[in-house]
Amino acid sequence: MIDISESAQAHFHKLIEREGLPGMGVRLTAMHPGTPKADVRLEFAEPADLLGDEWAVDCEGFTLWVDAASVTYLDGAQIDYTQQATGGQLQIRAPGIKGQVPTASASLVERVRWIVEHEINPQLATHRGHVAVEEVTADGVVVLRFGGGCHGCGMADVTLKQGIEKTLLTKVAGVTAVRDATDHGTGEAPYMPRDTA
Repeated sequence: MIDISESAQAHFHKLIEREGLPGMGVRLTAMHPGTPKADVRLEFAEPADLLGDEWAVDCEGFTLWVDAASVTYLDGAQIDYTQQATGGQLQIRAPGIKGQVPTASASLVERVRWIVEHEINPQLATHRGHVAVEEVTADGVVVLRFGGGCHGCGMADVTLKQGIEKTLLTKVAGVTAVRDATDHGTGEAPYMPRDTA
């Protein structure tokens, strides 16, 4: 599952011993897993900090707890610690943290979410915006909700029809249409204000 080198275990053990708190260990969590923004958070944790569903990995002198929701994304992760002239360096490699492109046999929802998170939202982020998948109907209609700079933006309709819908119709077999469920009148910081005349 997770490979933690002997040098990394010795490093953590030394730090935990210095704290002198019984039961202290290390918790590993995947942040924003399955998205381009995916990252790993590593933190010291006491038993009282745990949710109770973490996976436990016994290490030399401490326990590494892996957040239950992160297990799939952190499978195959490697944690290493190397001593260098300028000090120590901790390296965490988690090759599956950004997820894997769904196969053609994956559900329509999985395939839509992948394209939204890995292609559409990174483009919308340039305008401080994003979309969330609200629903994918049985007949292939994708219902989205705009957020950030896209919420209330005067160009949201163009973005939906000329950008998002074209992308989803082209790249995700089974999508038949894309609809917007956003109340754009409530947008507080649109990238381009709507014409209210």
